[in-house]
Amino acid sequence: MAINLTPKELERELRERSPDAERMIRSLQNCDRRHFLKVTARFAAMVAAAGVIQPQSFQLVNVANAAPAPGENPEVLFRFAYISDSHLFARGMTHRFAKGLIKAVDDVNAIDPQPDFILYGGDLAQLGRADELMLGQQILSGLKAPVKMMVGEHDWFLDMGAKWREMFGPDVYSFDHKGVHFVVLNSVQEEDFWTAKGYTPEQRMNIVAGLDDARQSRFEVGEEQRDWLAKDLAKVDKKTPVIVFSHSPLYKYYEPWNFWTKDAEQVQALLFPFETVTVIHGHTHQLLTNRIKNISFHGMLSTAWPWPYAPQGLPEYTVQMFRSDPFNQFDGLGDGTVDVLEGGAANKHYALWNRNPRTVSYADLAKNTLVGPRGHAGPSY
Repeated sequence: MAINLTPKELERELRERSPDAERMIRSLQNCDRRHFLKVTARFAAMVAAAGVIQPQSFQLVNVANAAPAPGENPEVLFRFAYISDSHLFARGMTHRFAKGLIKAVDDVNAIDPQPDFILYGGDLAQLGRADELMLGQQILSGLKAPVKMMVGEHDWFLDMGAKWREMFGPDVYSFDHKGVHFVVLNSVQEEDFWTAKGYTPEQRMNIVAGLDDARQSRFEVGEEQRDWLAKDLAKVDKKTPVIVFSHSPLYKYYEPWNFWTKDAEQVQALLFPFETVTVIHGHTHQLLTNRIKNISFHGMLSTAWPWPYAPQGLPEYTVQMFRSDPFNQFDGLGDGTVDVLEGGAANKHYALWNRNPRTVSYADLAKNTLVGPRGHAGPSY
């Protein structure tokens, strides 16, 4: 029978049972994502052979089954939908990434009643080219509900956002909707690594698109934008619910892959005084949940491809996807909705394509009741 262990106990158990474990564990530290996919497949087989944990729920982090608490059904004030991370190439409507975005538009248009608005979570383009952005704009124009746009690093670093802003407007802004204050940030700023080395805009874009390219810096909101945020929030009552849209997670998840915001703590400090804060982010292409004091963080699914989970640093509240099927182009992808509840808290819904949907309930998250059996990923979905 499989044994459920903590991550440290699992490592110790594997080291005792397998001579290859020490090397495999070291190999998972600070590796790039392509290598991680190869290593974890072999690691999963090792774990299964050792009889430590079931291979279909292989993981080295605490996870939780975040279904809504029984009997709790707070009133939904309004709903918004989200689509994110389409990474379009200008290869027409038949390219698989374009097909993914088209599918998401169809999904959201089928919601009845329609959401109040739709968040596009960034990385509409892959290389920030005008023709890529124009293809994305053309597809998104088919949405029925109004769209709020957020910029991602793939949209930005070819021309530092010039074309994106021309097409979609400001990259940093706020708005109020039904008693909730919304903030849209550009969290993919970087220190200038390109001027001194004479990189062309195309070279700069390719470096940033690589994410784990050591030549680039980590993402940040930046001092100028933090000053803007402080002034914006100064006008908001501390009891007003705040929802922040940020492309990168506003915490430090995994630095080697740039799943990281360098000044996250400084941004969090501006949000801590408010009673209820929710951050919805893209970039990681994962079901991802975190909780820091009064702030709930939720990742968005991608319509292009799912990233693997990092080998370390994954927040314990996360409900992990099982590995995607490489022979199914839409597996592990999707879109979703957010229900804003009475009082301003939010339930996050993941509409996974070809799988059962998942919900992360604020009621469970706020009560700190999400922690389930260690090493157990919940039912298949």
